[in-house]
Amino acid sequence: MSLRALWIISNEKGQKASIQFSKRFSTVEHRARNLAGSSYVAVPEDSDFLQLLLTELGLSNSNKSYVADRDDCLYRPRSPAVELRLNGKGTLWPVLVLSQGPLILACLPLVDILSEPRPPLANLLSVSQGITLLTGLQTFLLGSGVKLDSEGLASRVATLPSLLLQVCPLGTPLDTPLAGTPTASTVPTATVTQKQPAWKTGVYRGRATVNVAVVETVRSMQYGNQSRQDLWDVYGTVTCKCEVEGSLPNVTVTLSLPPNGSPLQDILVHPCVTSLDSSILTASSVDNADGSAFSGPYKFPFSPPLEPFRLCSYTSQVPVPPILGSYQLKEEENNLRVSVSLKLHESVRNSFEYCEAHLPFFNRNQMGVVDVKVSSGQVDVSKEKNLLVWGLGQKFPKSREVTLDGKISFTGSSNGPSDPLCTGLTAYIKLYLKVPDTTLSGCCVDQHSVQVYSSAKPRIVTSRELQSKEYFIWNSTGSAPVSSGQVMM
Repeated sequence: MSLRALWIISNEKGQKASIQFSKRFSTVEHRARNLAGSSYVAVPEDSDFLQLLLTELGLSNSNKSYVADRDDCLYRPRSPAVELRLNGKGTLWPVLVLSQGPLILACLPLVDILSEPRPPLANLLSVSQGITLLTGLQTFLLGSGVKLDSEGLASRVATLPSLLLQVCPLGTPLDTPLAGTPTASTVPTATVTQKQPAWKTGVYRGRATVNVAVVETVRSMQYGNQSRQDLWDVYGTVTCKCEVEGSLPNVTVTLSLPPNGSPLQDILVHPCVTSLDSSILTASSVDNADGSAFSGPYKFPFSPPLEPFRLCSYTSQVPVPPILGSYQLKEEENNLRVSVSLKLHESVRNSFEYCEAHLPFFNRNQMGVVDVKVSSGQVDVSKEKNLLVWGLGQKFPKSREVTLDGKISFTGSSNGPSDPLCTGLTAYIKLYLKVPDTTLSGCCVDQHSVQVYSSAKPRIVTSRELQSKEYFIWNSTGSAPVSSGQVMM
């Protein structure tokens, strides 16, 4: 894996975004030109790159709230890999982007698989390794959660040229597995002297502790209309924090599924993973649409870095979303008749950290009288008087179904917010939920399955949770945006 270019961008609130550091690797660019041939797309100047990236991320100061290439329903972004269109000069892809605090880190890895349509991100080793490099640089620049002042950050940025000479000479990161190279045994031997890798900044001393957390995120677009297919997808991440003594300690984490669990697919792993069953990496949601994917167990032997890191990410084709909803609006003079029904699926644990349904209303006056009744929870009106917040608490009732019915008048003295999409009866509910100790796929990490090859017995802590993101239920009596594709990562 090699990098064509790397950028560190400052994006402080109230200040104009600027590039603090950039590096291009001419030898890698020469290889990219030879590989691509007539389809070669050159890396643009820093100023042009910055403007293109900010526009793609929706952070530019442009007056255009709608950009066709970015916001069209047919365009399916696959974060953290974005594509930048160079005004008729081709497309730059995949540009990997990580954002935290005041910094945006971006890099352009060399892709040696030239084919159309583009291969899945899971098939590109350079993507996972590029993200790993950006994550390491992010930790180096911002530290482990301690807020740096501008001088401290500037001093670390100033050391990047010499740092990259050591960890990424000629654009190729050190101590990352190369495609096709044989993997070493995960069993440590006492007779071999282990060399400290360049990406590991030190050696841990203290009580051994291993933390493993599985977080699954569900997205959904529900229409309540037989002519439109409801869509949902689930993707998960496994993050680790390993405090284990030794320069190259060996840890093995095993992910398990119940007998009726949904197989994990599109798996991307951290470069510190030392060996892997080929059937794990080849399980793709595209190639295995017939449901014949490898169903585990999924073993990940690795030598962990000191800082918290993402061991792997995956997708899972679950049969149903956690909450099925119905939303109906009916216009009655200057009022809206509202009817909502939400049903929690029987397979989902009925214990929430939080669960809220937000009902925004656009292109109308502010709310006047709100006369609604709910079977469970409570309803609040936002200060701006354009949003109903239905707090469902930490449990659904025994029936696992809740309802909201009533009327809303829009007789306020001033106009509410506008939205070019949500006109007439085009409206939606957005769900926010988090369920501890559960996942939709059934994926979990058993404490006893975590193996640590260390002289001291470690403390093992495991957890899992389910959360929502972009979970929409559209009004079935109005029009709604419909994409021809599925909800994608």
